[in-house]
Amino acid sequence: MDIGSLVGLVLGVIFVVVSILLDGDLVSFADLASVMITIGGTLAATLISYPLSKFINSFKTVRYIFKEANYDAGGVIHQIIDLANIARKEGLLALEEAVQSLDDEFLKKGILLIVDGTDPELVRNILETELAFIDGRHRESQSFWETIASLGPAWGMIGTLIGLVNMLQKLDNPDMIGPSMAVALLTTLYGSLLANLLANPIANKLKIRSDEEILLKEVMIEGLLSIQAGENPRIIEEKLKAFLSPALRKQIRKSEGEEEVGER
Repeated sequence: MDIGSLVGLVLGVIFVVVSILLDGDLVSFADLASVMITIGGTLAATLISYPLSKFINSFKTVRYIFKEANYDAGGVIHQIIDLANIARKEGLLALEEAVQSLDDEFLKKGILLIVDGTDPELVRNILETELAFIDGRHRESQSFWETIASLGPAWGMIGTLIGLVNMLQKLDNPDMIGPSMAVALLTTLYGSLLANLLANPIANKLKIRSDEEILLKEVMIEGLLSIQAGENPRIIEEKLKAFLSPALRKQIRKSEGEEEVGER
C-alpha cells in the first residue's frame, strides 16, 4: 500500500476537522442539501462529459493511488543486461527460452519480435505505438479527475447562488439571514474540498505513476533494440542508466557493489 496517499488523506481530513472544532462544531458544517448539489451535481456533469463505460473505468482508478508502485528501473536494467549476455553468448534465438521467466508482457512482446527476426525499425514502431496507447489511456484517467476538480468548485458556487436566493427571500426575518448565509457558503467549501483534497491530488498521483511506467517502458525499448543490434552488454547498461535520475543511478551502483561483496 502507498502509505503517502493514505497518510495525506487522513491528515487532510484531520486538519479540516480540527480547524472547525477550534472555533465551532461539526454539526454546523454538515448540510445534506449542500452535499447533494455539490457532489451530486459534479458527478452528474462528469457523467455527461464521459461515456458510461469510461466514467466507471476512470472512477475505479482511484484505487491505484493506494497501491504501492512497483517500478523497479534497476531490476529492469539488470534483466535486460542478463538477456543481452544470453544473446551475446548463445544468439538471439536463445532468448525465446529465457522469455518464459519474464513477468512483464511488454518486455516479452519485444523479445519475441526480436526472436522472430522483425526489422529493428518495425520493432520500435510496434512498441512505441503500444506505448502511445498506454499513455493515452493514462491521460484519459488523469483528465477524468481533473474534470471533477474543475467542476467541484463550480457546482459549489452554483449551490452558493441557490443559497443566496433562498436567503434573499427571507430578508423580512433577520434571524434567518445568518444561518441561511452559512448554509449557502457550505457548498463552496464542499466544492473546494472535493477539488483540492481529492480530485487534484488523485490526478497528480496518477500522472506521476504514469510517467514512471512510461519511462520504464522506454528503457525496455532502448534495451531491446540494443540487444538486437548486438551491442556490448556493458555499453547497453551505461546507455540505459542515462534514462535514470542521478539518485537512481547511485542506488543501482550501490546495489551492484553489495552484490559483488556478497559474491566474494
